[in-house]
Parts: sequence; C-alpha cells; structure tokens
Amino acid sequence: MKTQHLIGGKWVGGERTLEVVDPATDEHVADVADAGEGEVRAAVDAAAGALEGWRGATAAERGRAIRRLYDLMVRDRERLAALMTREQGKPIGEARGEIDYAASFLEWASEEARRIEGEILPAGKGKRIFVLRQGVGVCAAITPWNFPSAMITRKLGPALAAGCTMVVKPAELTPLSALAIGELCQEAEIPAGVVNIVSTSTAQGFSDVVFGDPRVRKVSFTGSTEVGRKLIGMSAGNIVRLSLELGGQAPFLVFEDADLDAAVRGAVTGKFRNSGQSCISPNRFYVQRSVRERFVEGVAEELGRLRVGRGDGEDVQIGPLINDAAVEKVMGHIEDARERGARVVVGGALEKVEGCKDRFVQATLIDGLEGAMRISCEETFGPVIAVGSFSDEAEAIELANGTPYGLASYFYTRDAGRAVRVSEALEFGIVGVNDPVPSTAQAPFGGVKHSGIGREGGRYVMDEYLEVKYVSLGV
Repeated sequence: MKTQHLIGGKWVGGERTLEVVDPATDEHVADVADAGEGEVRAAVDAAAGALEGWRGATAAERGRAIRRLYDLMVRDRERLAALMTREQGKPIGEARGEIDYAASFLEWASEEARRIEGEILPAGKGKRIFVLRQGVGVCAAITPWNFPSAMITRKLGPALAAGCTMVVKPAELTPLSALAIGELCQEAEIPAGVVNIVSTSTAQGFSDVVFGDPRVRKVSFTGSTEVGRKLIGMSAGNIVRLSLELGGQAPFLVFEDADLDAAVRGAVTGKFRNSGQSCISPNRFYVQRSVRERFVEGVAEELGRLRVGRGDGEDVQIGPLINDAAVEKVMGHIEDARERGARVVVGGALEKVEGCKDRFVQATLIDGLEGAMRISCEETFGPVIAVGSFSDEAEAIELANGTPYGLASYFYTRDAGRAVRVSEALEFGIVGVNDPVPSTAQAPFGGVKHSGIGREGGRYVMDEYLEVKYVSLGV
C-alpha cells in the first residue's frame, strides 16, 4: 500500500503526514504524505515536463497504455475494493461495483483515443482549411471522498486519451484509493510525469498553485457548489478551463400510472447506494396522491430488509457515514422534518453496531415532506427517503424544478407521452425515467444551474480536454 506522493514517476514523502482512519471505527489505517505547496509545484513541473512526449505519442499508443491500466484495475478488483471499504466505509459489494464502474471509464477512454479526428472545411480558391483537435495541456483533478476511484478515472481516462498530463488531488479522507491507482499507472508503463498524485490537507494551497501556474490549462472538480464558486473565481486569472460537478437536490417523481413495485424498488436502489452519500442520490420524493399511501407502504416493507453494519460484511447494504459532521447533518434533517409535522414511518435513529462509532444511521422513511423542511432545501447525503405528494403533472414538474440545483432527476411512468413531456420539462442534466441508476461511462454526466458546468463521460467528455485549432493554408 503506497502512502507517498507520486511525482514524476517517483514516490516522494515529506515532513508532514495526514492520518487515514476507518470511518466505522476510527481505527488507524495509514499515515499518508501531506503535501505542501512545494510538492504541488513539483507535481505540476513533472506534468509539464512529460507533456510533449505524451502528446507526441500516437493515439494507438495512448489507447494501449490506458487499456493496460484498465486491465490492471480489473485484475486487482478485490484488493482495491477492500482498500476502499477500509478508508471510506462503503459496503464491500458496492465497493466492487465502484471498481468495475471506475475501470469502465478507462476502457471507454482507451477506445476514444483513436476517435480524435479533425476536418477539412470548404475554402475559397487557393486555400485549404484544416481543423485540428489537440489536447489542452497540463490538467488538474480535484476528487471527492464518496467515490474515491471512479471520480478519478472519469477524469483521468479522457485526459490521457487526449494527450494531456495530469495532477490529481484526492480527498483528504480517502487518499489511499487514489495512490493505488497511481501504483497501477506505473505498472501499466504510463510514462513518468504523465500521472501525478498528491494528497494534502490544505486544499487552498493546492488550488493556489494550480490556478496560479499558467501551464495548467484545465481543472476538473467534483464537490460542493460553495467550493465550485470559489474555483470559478480563481480560474479567472489565467483563464483556466473548468469542469465542475457540484451539489444536487434530486427529485424522484412517481405518477399514478407507474409500475408501483418498480418505483418502490427504484427509490430504495437509488437512495441507499453508498448509504445515500451520492451527488445524484434522490433527495425529494413526490408521489401522486392517489398512489402515495401504497408507495409509502411498499418502501417501508423494503427498508425492513436492509441490513446496517460495517462495510466488510457481505450481507450489509448500509455502512457508516463518512464522519460525525455527516451524521449530525442527517439527524438534523430527520429531527427538523419531525418538528415540522412529518411522520417518521421507519428508522429515524442511529443503529448501534458492535465495536463501532455512532455513524450508522438507520434506513429512514419520512412521510409528509413539505417545502419549509431542511430536507427540501438541502442535500441530505444520508439514508433518508422523505415523501411528499402532488396532484397532477404540472405540479410535479413545478415541485421538481423548485431548486437552484440541476444535477439529476428521476420519475416513474408507463405513459410514453408523459415520459417525453416530463423529460423535456425537467431542468436537470440527468433524467432517469424508470431508471434509478443512470450513470454509465458512455453517457454525458453533468448538471445545470448551480450543479455545475461541463460534462464527463462518453464522446462528449473529450471536448473538455481538447482545443480546436484551424489552419488556413494557401496553396
């Protein structure tokens, strides 16, 4: 297990370290090197030094290197999943799923490297116009703790395919998954300096360096809207290109013509993935009045089957929240809803798990969601389903769009016309129609409004890492 920075192909320590702990128990997992601005500058230097050689490699060469990294992640699936569960708390079955998901971005990018094509445009007599697409240059990625492997590969794969080099800053809480990917980059024989990984407890210092260095031309960030706003301001100095995947406040609509059993299963699947700690997790559930009672009863029955426990248990569906602050927020949302008149149907309390900290929140179902409640306005990031109601399609759309956020949204219906109308009316970058898990490597993931700018995934992400240049040639 690597615990140092990967800079220029070498594992580099420093004077400071940060402690990684198991969120279930607070047991010590590792002491990881804690970068200061000097190490971050060294990583940018390494990425800049490796840029010409990597950009000059053929598309096939870059694609084969990314494919080797994919193969190694698949080979090490169990080891990487176990490491993720240890530092992040995710149930082991979900951790395996994330490794598969993370690897899929590399597989897609390895193939996409060969599809970076230009054009010849019509021109007047004596001229030819050639359109070129070239990698933007040195990039930086700032990734979150909730999906510590997939949020790296979703950025890293297309950047490498485009001929860019990268500096990755993983979340302070989960650096080990990132460093493990760095170790595999070396085994995949990706040239030194092309991928650099620095862990740090001083996010501001990292941002000061990357946004202050004119060689860094692109930053991709996944995290809160509040931090995203700050990065937009910091990007102005050197006009740095940004991709921002920010906060969400996802609605989940159930119409009376829906397959109600499927809607119940979809609600539970979408909400309790990673114990609700997902940016696209549905947060506000609105059910048409005529079927609301049946929906609530169905969800309550499903929640009775979920097991809460340490992530290393094979039969566990809900693991610990990441830290005490996360628990405080979730329990605050539950208590606020209760005080404002909602009924807690299932759960609503902490689950005692032997030998563990009080970071396990029971799978919770709240009936009586209203607009004044915190859960209607804030992203809960925990295992809570709160159900409100609507009378007709117009009200459902109004409720769903009544937020400044616009990342993901969901609805269930068997009416083909409604599927089209509501999909077009929802102000979100992602719409799952009868589908609680819409994320996939080939789709353009991203939000609108306060949920970010740019897209990650499929062929659409390549434009985020490519500049368009045209050459007008006199002949």
